Amino acid sequence: MKNIYKLLFAIIALSAFSSCQKILDKKDSLPPYANAGNAPTLTSDVTTVSPTPADSSKPVVTFSWTSPKYAVDSSTVKYILEIDSSATSTDGGFKREVTGELSTSLTGRELNSILLNWGFALGETHTINAKLISSYTNNNQQFTSNVVTIQVNAYGDSSVLTSSSDNVICTLANADQHAIDFNWSPSFNGYAGLVTYTLQYDSTGDNFASPKEIPAGQNVYTKSLTQAELNETATNSRVVGGTTGKIEYRIKAVTALGAIVYSNVVYVTIQSYQSTLRFYLPGSYQAATGNGADWDPPTAPELIRDQRPGLLNNMYYIYIWLPSGAQFKVTQGRSWDVNYGGTNGNLVQNGDNFTVAHDGVYRISIDRGTMKYDIQDGKMGFVGGAVGAGWNPPNVFPTYAMGNAATDLFVGITDFTVDGWKMIDADHWNDGSNSVSETRSYGSDQLDNNTGTPMAVNGPNFPNVPAAGKYRVIWDGRDVDNIKYWLSPAEEMRLVGDGINGVPAWDPANSPQMSYKGNGVWQITLDLISGKDIKFLAGNAWGAFDYEDNSGGSTSVGTPRKIKWEGGDNFKTPAVGGTYTITLDEYNQTMTITQ
Repeated sequence: MKNIYKLLFAIIALSAFSSCQKILDKKDSLPPYANAGNAPTLTSDVTTVSPTPADSSKPVVTFSWTSPKYAVDSSTVKYILEIDSSATSTDGGFKREVTGELSTSLTGRELNSILLNWGFALGETHTINAKLISSYTNNNQQFTSNVVTIQVNAYGDSSVLTSSSDNVICTLANADQHAIDFNWSPSFNGYAGLVTYTLQYDSTGDNFASPKEIPAGQNVYTKSLTQAELNETATNSRVVGGTTGKIEYRIKAVTALGAIVYSNVVYVTIQSYQSTLRFYLPGSYQAATGNGADWDPPTAPELIRDQRPGLLNNMYYIYIWLPSGAQFKVTQGRSWDVNYGGTNGNLVQNGDNFTVAHDGVYRISIDRGTMKYDIQDGKMGFVGGAVGAGWNPPNVFPTYAMGNAATDLFVGITDFTVDGWKMIDADHWNDGSNSVSETRSYGSDQLDNNTGTPMAVNGPNFPNVPAAGKYRVIWDGRDVDNIKYWLSPAEEMRLVGDGINGVPAWDPANSPQMSYKGNGVWQITLDLISGKDIKFLAGNAWGAFDYEDNSGGSTSVGTPRKIKWEGGDNFKTPAVGGTYTITLDEYNQTMTITQ
């Protein structure tokens, strides 16, 4: 009996040991916590959301999720919400970490910032994906939720624009003084990239149909304008100089990803003044004709400003020689920012190139007011009772035509009687239309005495010459702000200097006279001393009209040398003395020495 008890005790003990061993083995195989958890389920309170600026600080989407039921304190569980575009992976374009909570919200601005930084276009519906990753605080035991899809729209968050004044008086005398400040708040709040701001303006009531722009810069929020700059916004918006008008302004904001928004509109009343706009003629002809580099506004010739009432800053013109096939445009200022071309007489901003079919002198005219242009033969001649053509323009050309000496420069020699006269650029009178194609005649109420006197388009008759005789007249438009004429006697032309054999040096009264051959050409044959100086004098005493060298000191023989009358160095005689023929061509402004 005693043995039976011993055996029974042994069996029970062995059984207990075996059960205890099984429990210990199972316990040793478990993770630190008894419950491994499971993947959370993610939901959103909306399936579509289109926030507006008014929603900037308001929650617009709330994400909620179920507990993963880790066997730890739920307040220590870490959650990472990831949002990305459906066009990419759901790999964390945006991440937010939450600890212990089972939900999180995005305000309108937060969501919008996400969308803008992804480059989502404004006003278009896009898809985003969201998922949740749960874990312990040490990132162990991670579970990933389901993916939630939401349709979203981005908004622009426009700037708010203000101005330091709503009424400004601009004057030419104070053109360089400060006039106004425009200030604005940032657009696209929350966007991490660069935003480019531009101040736009237009005539009030045009609603920015064709706005003009003033660059402000990237991530800048203010723009100051001088009176000249503010005045230009007015005159560019049809507020004629000397009048008052209201201009509308707004800010255009563009992200580096291409999103665009516009601010509120600010109105400023401006009393304007008449400023000076300048126009130039860049084209393919420039290099070949000594007018700078081809298609280069900074070196292109400037057009003359027609200063008649109603045409100032609208009508411009130029007389210029162009080669066959030349192409060109007209620019406002010496850049391509504002340029004009056109066809069939219609002036068009950024329009087609102008062109000419043949070599020749052309008169090119534009009118910004009517948006018309005209290209016709460029010429100038004498008309009036004092000259042979009489007051009949059809008689002027070619007999009483002047020579085109250079761009905007004509020289003519003809016989005058004591009577009225003018210069004219067509074979018919102007019709009073002030159109681009209208004839331009020129006159002045002041008599010139070889000093350069202002004249006017369609002005009064020139005063009578002092006495009948041959006169030289120069039409000079090289100063585009002050066209003028020069008048001097042309009965004689003498060669003076120390380079003439058998002639007293620098003695006008005893210097040889040249023969007039017509059309501005004078000629003489004589013996020249090598390496000496000569010049041309239109009289027998100093003070008369004269010509000096404009060739840079050339001693060439057989090649025309440029001349000028405004002062300069003497001409050099050839390197070898001998008998030479000297030809002075006033119409072409050259002199040539041949042997």
